[in-house]
Amino acid sequence: QEHAYPADELMPLTCRGRVRGQEPSRGDVDDALGKFSLTLIDTLDTLVVLNKTKEFEEAVRKVIKDVNLDNDVVVSVFETNIRVLGGLLGGHSVAIMLKEKGEYMQWYNGELLQMAKELGYKLLPAFNTTSGLPYPRVNLKFGVRHPEARTGTETDTCTACAGTLILEFAALSRFTGTSIFEEYARKALDFIWEKRQRSSNLVGVTINIHTGDWVRKDSGVGAGIDSYYEYLLKAYVLLGDDSFLERFNTHYDAIMRYISQPPLLLDVHIHKPMLNARTWMDSLLAFFPGLQVLKGDIRPAIETHEMLYQVIKKHNFLPEAFTTDFRVHWAQHPLRPEFAESTYFLYKATGDPYYLEVGKTLIENLNKYARVPCGFAAMKDVRTGSHEDRMDSFFLAEMFKYLYLLFADKEDMIFDIEDYIFTTEAHLLPLWLSTTNQTISKKNTTTEYTELDDSNFDWTCPNTQILFPNDPMFAQSIREPLKNVVDKSCPRGISRAEESLGSGPKPPLRARDFMASNPEHLEILKKMGVSLIHLKDGRVQLVQHAVQAASSLDAEDGLRFMQEMIELSSQQQKEQQLPPRAVQIVSHPFFGRVVLTAGPAQFGMDLSKHKAGTRGFVAAIKPYNGCSEITNPEVVKEKIALMQRGQCMFAEKARNIQKAGAIGGIVIDDNEGSSSDTAPLFQMAGDGKNTDDITIPMLFLFNKEGNIILDAIREYETVEVLLSDKAKDRATIFKGKMIPNYIIDSNLEMENMDQKLSENDSQNQNSEEAPSASQDVSEVSEEPEEGENSDVTDPDSLSPADADSDSVSISNQDSYVPGTDEAGAPEAACTQGDHQPQEQKTETESNSKVNWDNKVQPMESILADWNEDIEAFEMMEKDEL
Repeated sequence: QEHAYPADELMPLTCRGRVRGQEPSRGDVDDALGKFSLTLIDTLDTLVVLNKTKEFEEAVRKVIKDVNLDNDVVVSVFETNIRVLGGLLGGHSVAIMLKEKGEYMQWYNGELLQMAKELGYKLLPAFNTTSGLPYPRVNLKFGVRHPEARTGTETDTCTACAGTLILEFAALSRFTGTSIFEEYARKALDFIWEKRQRSSNLVGVTINIHTGDWVRKDSGVGAGIDSYYEYLLKAYVLLGDDSFLERFNTHYDAIMRYISQPPLLLDVHIHKPMLNARTWMDSLLAFFPGLQVLKGDIRPAIETHEMLYQVIKKHNFLPEAFTTDFRVHWAQHPLRPEFAESTYFLYKATGDPYYLEVGKTLIENLNKYARVPCGFAAMKDVRTGSHEDRMDSFFLAEMFKYLYLLFADKEDMIFDIEDYIFTTEAHLLPLWLSTTNQTISKKNTTTEYTELDDSNFDWTCPNTQILFPNDPMFAQSIREPLKNVVDKSCPRGISRAEESLGSGPKPPLRARDFMASNPEHLEILKKMGVSLIHLKDGRVQLVQHAVQAASSLDAEDGLRFMQEMIELSSQQQKEQQLPPRAVQIVSHPFFGRVVLTAGPAQFGMDLSKHKAGTRGFVAAIKPYNGCSEITNPEVVKEKIALMQRGQCMFAEKARNIQKAGAIGGIVIDDNEGSSSDTAPLFQMAGDGKNTDDITIPMLFLFNKEGNIILDAIREYETVEVLLSDKAKDRATIFKGKMIPNYIIDSNLEMENMDQKLSENDSQNQNSEEAPSASQDVSEVSEEPEEGENSDVTDPDSLSPADADSDSVSISNQDSYVPGTDEAGAPEAACTQGDHQPQEQKTETESNSKVNWDNKVQPMESILADWNEDIEAFEMMEKDEL
């Protein structure tokens, strides 16, 4: 409220509101912003859970008075449903509870419910499809397919987008007596159920909203599908319809049969579920242990939760994606609440105080690493500790709620939380809705349901006291084998096909095992429709023609092989790149709490070898571009020099400031509005000459991050920063001098925090929420400075985004794939001890192209025979989290 109201989100580094259209676009991430005070609405019922009834009453008045739902803006149907419609319904639910108690909200007359109904009608045009699946986006003012709507041309949506509506829509119908909302949500769920893959009982990530065809045929429990499963089980709990439980149990049986590979949860192909679809997991699957608790299947919940906790202990936060051998795949962390959610439900089921310790760790890490002067900032990179200028609304709506509930005693609550069910956004819907205004007279019938021969699938609410009689030692015995799984174990990564086939038929050829000199391997490639072409420059190119495969199954194996080759190549390329660096502001009033992602340099001091980093006050140089002798050396001496990008090479700037006595340098991008939020970082290259004479560290900041430092100088005059390979602990920075971290105590009293948490930022859940290129860190091998050097390639021309091809090229110098040992087996990629993995996602991963010597060979036309599946695999690698 202090910094951002009435904006949708708070930008905690720049202490202002994020207004859509006024900040650089973040792509799909911004689809949650509708100019309707998103964070305020999303956190209404959190205030009541925290016993902030006066603040809740004030917040409700603000929503009624100020929020406008009739804006000409295109928003995500999914995000608007779970955050805004859910927030209004959750606020209404606790408002009528407080009114009934007789002290607060006596003036309330259902205004939030009326707003929810208005919003519900604004979302209904999205359902105008023959399938009943909603369009992914809708214009709040003009609907879809209207000349001014700017939406309605989409053909695809994610399973979670279409399958995460029933709780909010049914609650709206039950509260108002208007049946249409529940009917539309049920129709969408019915359609997804009918389109499941019948032999595996799994659903894909993306579906065509008009035909019902699966566009992406990989299946998991994370991004893009997660809350579809959650809502099937919770719809049974809230609405009492047995068909929802039948469907959930059918899917759950398939999940535990194919996707669950304890303690991992790995995506598979829906039509060939014994084959893993990828070798990494996304952070959104962290909700699944909590759902397993609701199901009553406690053992696998404990196992997966413990594995995730070990990853968190290594990196302080759960990376957006991490590999099966627990290395960072995507390094950002937007303060997601799913792990805290599962921790809360496991504690409620087991009574094991271990989960209170887990919660304490989460709170300490938030205050230690994410707390900034105006709130909490998302982590740009968990390895460096750098921040992103965003605080998603779900952080206050969910994270605060679950952490408070984890530690709260019954007497701390002013109402009984057991009377409510949590939506996927942790909004509270009262269970008495199951018997109120039952607007659907005929219950759904689940066709072709197969009776499951497993006592764990009884159609009753699970009794955790029977399944798991509050015995902490039992939980400990499950967790114990997983204690060292992240640091000391290197899973072999055996495929499900290998496990199931045993000594039977040979499993498909894996990319990691391929050797170009092996005749048997070449024969297998031919069978899969993959051609091997020897190029004149000594390289080997792989191209797949699906129509030339021996069978459709062989063609599928070939497509999987190509995808594995892409990922393997990408991983090896990333391991050769320099990791991002950190610029940490350590002076008053920041005290190390603001950390900016910085691009590294290929010359100068290697910060990874100087663990203490370089610390000093910053000073702007003259001339500001640093391309000639520095005219204010007395200001720059023993300082970290600030300079602008442009007009000469980076190395020339470094030599000039080093000569003037600077101890380090920060180059700030001269492109107005550029940000690491919206562009991949790159590393600064030398000038083609020997750069051993440059001994000071040099880092690069985009314009937005650089302005944070410049604004701090304008306000506080003297600003001290630390240049390092990753953010340093504040206790280390100040050599034992205690700096307040504002640790939340076990009661999570919000008054104890030095800064008021404003409201804001956007969640981006489901497959629709992808860490886009804006959120990734990608390095380019050469990044010369823009200027007059006509013989030097422009840096942007070398961006990984330019690699766009549908072929696979590999080096063939020694007749085996680079990165393998002499036997052709892949090198061990196990993360040991405290080693910080250097792996980063680059946009190259998204292209159906592997080029092991970094030369692009366009081959788009060659794979046109199987274009649909190729596009599916491309989308899979972009995986919209």
